[in-house]
Amino acid sequence: MIKILIVLVAIIFIAQIVRIFEISNIVSKTKNEVTDQSNHINGILLLLAGIGLVIFFFWQRAMWMDQTLPVAASEHGPIIDSLWDTTMGLIIIVFLILTPMLFGVSFFYRGKQENTASYITHNNKLEFFWTAIPAVVLLALISYGLNVWGKIVNQDVSNAMVIEVYAKQFNWTARYAGEDNQLGAANVRFVGGKNELGVISQTTKEQQVVNIENKINNLESDLLNTLNPAEKKIISKKIDKLVNKKKTLMTYFITTSENKLKAAEDDIVTKELHLPVGKQVLLKFRSQDVIHSAYLPHFRVQMNCVPGTTTQFAFTPTMTTKEMQEELNDDSFQYVMLCNKICGNAHYNMQMKVVVETEAEYNEWLESQKVNQIANL
Repeated sequence: MIKILIVLVAIIFIAQIVRIFEISNIVSKTKNEVTDQSNHINGILLLLAGIGLVIFFFWQRAMWMDQTLPVAASEHGPIIDSLWDTTMGLIIIVFLILTPMLFGVSFFYRGKQENTASYITHNNKLEFFWTAIPAVVLLALISYGLNVWGKIVNQDVSNAMVIEVYAKQFNWTARYAGEDNQLGAANVRFVGGKNELGVISQTTKEQQVVNIENKINNLESDLLNTLNPAEKKIISKKIDKLVNKKKTLMTYFITTSENKLKAAEDDIVTKELHLPVGKQVLLKFRSQDVIHSAYLPHFRVQMNCVPGTTTQFAFTPTMTTKEMQEELNDDSFQYVMLCNKICGNAHYNMQMKVVVETEAEYNEWLESQKVNQIANL
């Protein structure tokens, strides 16, 4: 209600200002005329604005050019940077051509009393060139971009190390495929407790069913000992829900291969992403809730994490964390994975530490993480 009143008051205020302006024009009986002097002033102001815009452009590039893209630390990073440089180069060329033309024309062709505007209906040659040239440039740029993207996504990943990255509001979890390099079976129905990825192994397969059956037996015992009709109804609904869940799980077990269930036995779950330098990594992305976007800026990696499906991105890190610290002269530097989608009110806090290390250091870290195997959850 208060907002509506504020809007009404604002409308009345504007209407009164307009009315006062009209009355003042009638009283003064003056007529606003465009003069050569006002055109000259406006022309100079526009010319100064154009010069200021160009100066600001060069100034901000000098100040923040090094922050546009961080140092590339993956094998495909240089070709992404080359595409970026080409695209930005073309944009800068167009900007430096059109900006002086736009503001220059406003000054040099400003209105004068003795000038008469000419009228041209069309110019076929001019229209052809200003249509064809941008079209050819854009086509070449798109072709270049598709070629770069093709090189990135069409890699041979048969020998890549497989890691699953699981997104949810507002954190990341990594699951390593273990010595068999095969991720085990996972389903959202199994999410709960420590098993936040919903992974199910051969070891815990029977336990899932046993737990449900025990809950059903306990509820059936409660049902026999309860005389209250309302409570009986509530307990019956709980039993029906558990029975349906058991049927769903049994169906899932039947349709899931034994190899998939066995593969989960050595899967390892962590809250940090560790990568061996120089080894190809295949990241498989899943999401529990909304669409997230995994973004690793130094590795030139970005991929959407979509609920209900799996996406993937393969790359090879080329610099360890220590090497990047030396490159940047910053001992506190850490690689990081961010969410590049506004996924909720704590989106800014969705970060995961990424550590790139030598293969020996990576193997040592992996051994220390085996206590977190999903099969033991």
